[in-house]
Amino acid sequence: MRKYHIVALPGEGIGKEVVPAAITILKRLAELHGFSVSIEYGLIGQAALKELGAYFPEETAQLCQGKDGILFGAVSQGGLLELRQRFDFFANLRPVKVFPSLIDKSSLKSEMLEGVDILFVRELVSGIYFGASGRTQENTSGYHTMTYSDRDIRRIARIALTKAQQRRGLLTVAHKENALPHLPWTRLVFQEAVSFPEVTVTGMLVDNLAMQLVIDPQQFDVILAGNLFGDILSDLGGALVGSIGLLGSASLNSSGFAMYEAIHGTAPAIAGQGIANPLGTLASVVMMLEQWGELGAVQSLKQAQTKILECGYRTADLNPQAPEILVNTEQLIELLLNELSK
Repeated sequence: MRKYHIVALPGEGIGKEVVPAAITILKRLAELHGFSVSIEYGLIGQAALKELGAYFPEETAQLCQGKDGILFGAVSQGGLLELRQRFDFFANLRPVKVFPSLIDKSSLKSEMLEGVDILFVRELVSGIYFGASGRTQENTSGYHTMTYSDRDIRRIARIALTKAQQRRGLLTVAHKENALPHLPWTRLVFQEAVSFPEVTVTGMLVDNLAMQLVIDPQQFDVILAGNLFGDILSDLGGALVGSIGLLGSASLNSSGFAMYEAIHGTAPAIAGQGIANPLGTLASVVMMLEQWGELGAVQSLKQAQTKILECGYRTADLNPQAPEILVNTEQLIELLLNELSK
């Protein structure tokens, strides 16, 4: 039997609800498809600070070492950047694909959304979140420095080019080189693209790219962006599909070890109410299963999700309207379990 060992880091807010929900589905998929998953739980964020004295304590880092993946929930502050940097999770993959049954949930016209299937490739361990920062001695101003080595840009470019080659062969590079000329994203990506002659590469100013995502999302295939721009642009994907609660991600290092997380954050306004949408975390589980090569389980989960949504079941973030049926987290998981067992 194929055996996998993962670490679950629910963190805070709705992370403590959606991670256990997703693990319930993962265990059922393992039973149905002939593999096993053992799970250890670790602390990160506020709970880790309170119990172990750090947002990302060494105990948690050691727990994650050598596993087949990390399933992450959410934190409000502290822990996440340290986790990403510790394991060099530099390549963040954020797929955005519209469910046909949810096309009316977007604020965009339905004819603009048909066939939308975008993969955001975000550099995750450099840029402004990791540059020099601080406050002046007078405490009257602050600064954060956006720093990228050519190596940082080249290695994430190769990931994005590879993904574009496997998809429709279109890569759009987000940049702001008119104002940030010392960060030559387009030049370096074009240099790397010589090894990918079947991929068409286009540079686009990030502000224009944000506008284009709203007025013509069908034009995009793979979008490559730095840490800050990728963070902002990929959240626009939530508007395209109808809810940020639907979106998952995978963050990989060069050896293929990865962390899998929904992109929605802690959502404190709804935390503890049992109404969070677990589909973003399940989308992350799909990416984990794909990384393992468990494609039968991937297909089963995707089919179950599609069927449940086609039947009209909706969590609160999807603003259900009659005849759609409002369900909470637990009810949605139960529906998925029943569908998987058919």
